[in-house]
Amino acid sequence: MTEILDLPLVIEPEALEALRGHPDLLILDLSNPDNYRQAHVPGAVFVPYQHTVRGVPPAVGALPNEEQLTQLLSGIGLTSNKWVVVYDDEGGGWAGRFIWLLDSVGHQKYSYLNGGIHAWLGARLPVSQEVTEPVHSNYQASVTAAPSVDRSYLMANYHRDDLVVWDARSPEEYQGIRGNSRKTGHIPGAANYEWVRAMDRQNQLRIRDHDQLISELAELGITRDKEVITHCQTHHRSGFTYLLGKVLGFHIRAYPGSWAEWGNDPDTPVET
Repeated sequence: MTEILDLPLVIEPEALEALRGHPDLLILDLSNPDNYRQAHVPGAVFVPYQHTVRGVPPAVGALPNEEQLTQLLSGIGLTSNKWVVVYDDEGGGWAGRFIWLLDSVGHQKYSYLNGGIHAWLGARLPVSQEVTEPVHSNYQASVTAAPSVDRSYLMANYHRDDLVVWDARSPEEYQGIRGNSRKTGHIPGAANYEWVRAMDRQNQLRIRDHDQLISELAELGITRDKEVITHCQTHHRSGFTYLLGKVLGFHIRAYPGSWAEWGNDPDTPVET
């Protein structure tokens, strides 16, 4: 009898290696395509990150529509019993966004490979150069708004004492020194903790010590007793901070419109 999978949110390479070949395991690689071709976890299905975004300005990072999601998720072979393990080659941005995508369609059987392909290679585990062809499924996507907020919600609530906006962009973008939208700066009251700060560069980009991260975020007002809304420019970098918030036990949601939408709207308030 096949063991039913029940994996932690964050899984280490050695633990994943022990499970490879399980019929209910679906491993997804959201790395650069060249890196996927050079070396990936054996059996991992490649997912182009472009398929995870709607790509329509100004909110280019919005979730694809249900038809597009159905095509994506059935194309990779997702079924209700599959446990998805997702990773990338950049420390978790695209992988975290895919976990948010899965939350958005109500599929909560997922894990993040800690450190992604860097940690896998660091553990000297087997790699493959063969493209994995998925077995298509009949998955039908139905979107729930639960893991996301839109611009109107944020406009009405950003000032609440029990809500904090987590800006995952660089300090220069947050301060308005540079940017890619008509307006630069940040949402009033937002806390800036750049996504890469949470990655351990001495340990193959694994997530840093949880207690230390909780302490650093608390200094900025990002705490478990608040509603946390995270964003970046297009909800790519904040894909990782969304994942991180879940790992650390925060009540976290994403603003997928992100600064691409907020910074191009003439009616949104901005601080610098």
